[in-house]
Amino acid sequence: MSLVINLETKKDVLLIRLKGELDHHTAENLRNKVSDEIEKNNIHHIVLNLEELAFMDSSGLGVILGRYKQIQSQGGEMVVCSISPAVKRLFDMSGLFKIIRLVDDEQYALKTLGVA
Repeated sequence: MSLVINLETKKDVLLIRLKGELDHHTAENLRNKVSDEIEKNNIHHIVLNLEELAFMDSSGLGVILGRYKQIQSQGGEMVVCSISPAVKRLFDMSGLFKIIRLVDDEQYALKTLGVA
């Protein structure tokens, strides 16, 4: 299975919806697309919807951490929502939830970042 990447910009928030598998085969493509969007559209915050992400490995964690650092360096925030139990466990084990906020759903995540 591959990775389907859906990117949507709402004001200064980049909404990223991932479907499939985020691994060493797909991580570079995600890194490039998200970095380009951040630079082109003056993005300050990221909402990462992982509801349909079936699998993620350490390469995926690396991409997410890199984009977190990119956004944080601009004074922004990354919010994760709608995460599956398997991917949530990986986030827990890696300690990412110590720096990245987890909320239940996309609408609430967008609302907390000032986008209705």
